[in-house]
Amino acid sequence: MSSLFGGIAALNNDNEAAALAAPVEPQMQITSQTPFIGLGVAGNFAGHLEQAGEAADFVAVKVDDKVAPKALFPFYVPNHPGQLGVFPLSGEAIFLPEAAVSGDEKVQIEPEVALWCELEYAGEQVVAIHPKAFGAYNDCSIRRPNANKISEKKNWGEESKGLAANLLPLTHFAAGCELDDYRIACYLERGGELHPYGIDSAAVDYSYFHGQLLAWAIDKFNHQQDEGPAEHIQGLLAQAGRPAHALISIGATRYTPFGETHFLAPGDTACVVVYPASRYDEQDIQEAIRARRFGPDVSVLLQAVKTR
Repeated sequence: MSSLFGGIAALNNDNEAAALAAPVEPQMQITSQTPFIGLGVAGNFAGHLEQAGEAADFVAVKVDDKVAPKALFPFYVPNHPGQLGVFPLSGEAIFLPEAAVSGDEKVQIEPEVALWCELEYAGEQVVAIHPKAFGAYNDCSIRRPNANKISEKKNWGEESKGLAANLLPLTHFAAGCELDDYRIACYLERGGELHPYGIDSAAVDYSYFHGQLLAWAIDKFNHQQDEGPAEHIQGLLAQAGRPAHALISIGATRYTPFGETHFLAPGDTACVVVYPASRYDEQDIQEAIRARRFGPDVSVLLQAVKTR
């Protein structure tokens, strides 16, 4: 595997380096001034809901396919009068909710891939979703067993979610696309030690992926109702002014035994790295996190865990 230190530029042949680097271009910065809606896919990786203690929330949710995701949930809705209207994304920090500092609630990293998508409408209906970029995402979540809605565990204020600054371009989202080569790694850095937190997983191992995921999401955009832990997405789209873009996090991977039993504390660093498996392995990623040096074909999210 290639070393991440120095990235592509470390290769001996400059022409080869340029050719390998060609698909990686500077991407947009998503800020509170960017018009978009933020949504997540619940239950798109086998076993995650059970580990997170959330499987019981979806017992009454009817699905035609037992491996299908369970719901689309909001984490950011511009113009929303409540907590969902607060821009929660940060590429640098996670600020714990007050109850987590006191120990009354527990917070975990949720390592995911996020897709930056263009939305196509026909009247009020979403008729197409066009993913344009992807990157590392932390759907950081409060373990709150009695929450009525998924979103109540997701956005507790500014800097409560994580998105890598470097999103990577996606020319299409079907078999053979750029994302097919990528894996999702997650570590917790604590006391100078790097602990595997999420099971290193291939993006193609999502239960729903490519066109199947997009078709499912379009159906949820247009038909999901305010039932059980789910919310009425059409109403939230209208509230947001039917934005032209959506940031969609497509599901969290399974935890390692360490990740399943350890929760975020001040002084930790939450690490989510989305990397091409054809060029790097897990040891490369661990070395790169310790050195804080990554190649341009890697989407990196390192967040210091803090309190206000």
